[in-house]
Amino acid sequence: RRHAPQEEKSMSTLELPPTDTLALVHSDGVVHVTLARPQARNAMSAAMVRELVSVFEAVRDRRDVRVIVLRGSDGHFCAGGDIKDMSAARSATIAPGDPDPIAVMNRQFGAALSVFNAAPQAVIAVCEGAVMGGGFGLACVADVTIAVEGAKFRLPETSLGVTPAQIAPFIVQRVGITHARRLAVTGARLGARDAVALGIAHRYAQGTEEAESLLAQVIDEVYKCEPHAVALTKQLMLKVAAVELEEVLDHAARDFAAAARSDAAVEGMTA
Repeated sequence: RRHAPQEEKSMSTLELPPTDTLALVHSDGVVHVTLARPQARNAMSAAMVRELVSVFEAVRDRRDVRVIVLRGSDGHFCAGGDIKDMSAARSATIAPGDPDPIAVMNRQFGAALSVFNAAPQAVIAVCEGAVMGGGFGLACVADVTIAVEGAKFRLPETSLGVTPAQIAPFIVQRVGITHARRLAVTGARLGARDAVALGIAHRYAQGTEEAESLLAQVIDEVYKCEPHAVALTKQLMLKVAAVELEEVLDHAARDFAAAARSDAAVEGMTA
């Protein structure tokens, strides 16, 4: 069993928020967050995004929480954003002077990614099955990403007539501009080994058993580091990478909304 420093032991009992789309387990300083919409391959609804943010905010100032593990239920990580939410936003009435509801919804996801990206804890993603769109984005903001054999990483947005608006900046930060451009213009599918080779993921697992072993190994490595030092180091690194990021995400949300209202996008997402 891992032992936390004395000051961490004195902290109050952690209370995680109630969730309908996530399964949460807190054990020995590790919060396991499982995306739990298996009927939709764990596609992220607006409710799921809000719940994810609430979990990260609940543990943000807790140095006794050392690790957040993200994974999906029933063999899939996350198939992206929920198309039903997109349809609802497209149908909403826009009052004069108000922003496009599609842009607002899209930007909310980018804000969520920024929260996940800035978490002071170590964030580990275990990626199986579908890792698409928003799920691809989640994989790219994790500190350590484990790709399990059979995982399919893909940016499907351009094939649907829209842009990977809030995801693209984080992908560029992860793999560099040249690989990000190739993924965007081809909508390429990447297997688990390819994702590791490209730098999207860091560790490859042959199957679930090996993934669990790797996860335990990474958690043990994190526990060898002092939590305050980890938080400060992540903050320092993110300051280097965050130049104009929020401005880019604002602009990307507006571009996404314009593209999403095109005939091609409506046809692509409906299909």
